[in-house]
This record gives sequence, C-alpha cells and structure tokens, in this order.
Amino acid sequence: MRLLLDTHTFIWFITGNPQLPPKIRHLIADIDHDVFISMASLWEMAIKNSRGKLTFNQPFEKLIPEQLDLNEIQILPITLSDLTNLIYLPFNHRDPFDRLIVAQAISSELPIVTRDSEFVNYPVELIW
Repeated sequence: MRLLLDTHTFIWFITGNPQLPPKIRHLIADIDHDVFISMASLWEMAIKNSRGKLTFNQPFEKLIPEQLDLNEIQILPITLSDLTNLIYLPFNHRDPFDRLIVAQAISSELPIVTRDSEFVNYPVELIW
C-alpha cells in the first residue's frame, strides 16, 4: 500500500500524539507500505516552526531528517503535473498547502491519510 500523509498526520505520528488512531499509526509504521510526505508539508512545517507556531523537542533541521530516515518516509517532490492539477482544482479548501497535497495525490494516485474533512470534496481516496 502507498500512502501520502497529510501534515498533521505526519506531525502526530512523529510526536506520538494520542489523537492519531492506533490503526493509522500501524498503517504508517508497516514496513510493507510506501509512505510519502509532500514537500509542501515540510515547507508548511518549516514556515510554522520559524514563526514559533509549531515547536518540537529538537531543532526542526535535526528532527525531520531523522524521522524521515527512521520511519522510511519518502519526500514527494512537487512536479509540473502537480501544479497543473492544482490550477484546475475547485476552491473547496482554501489552505494552499492542502490544495497542493490534493493535487499531488491526484497526480501520483495516492490515498491521503488525513482527518481533514475538507478533503472529501476532492476526487481522492482518504484514509482515517
């Protein structure tokens, strides 16, 4: 199974947040699954971290690479195909990072692991 993690899902996974359901934690941790995080999510986290709106128990530049490596989570780059999909997405969701994640899910045919109810308005598979 291939999975694209929404930003909050990744954060909750790496911080052990109890809001992440055990079944989702197991899906992400399953070594037989290919797990991806969008570069858009990493960008969003970096912005929030630099503004003090998102803090971790370690510096961002240390924690994120360690967690990606430890959990074998792959970075999904942003492609021209993703941007083309983004142009034609309806504005059901106003968050630009989430819209880009949706566009990437469409381009890469990946289900999104999220609890964000706004994603149901797009032609993507959701897991939660």
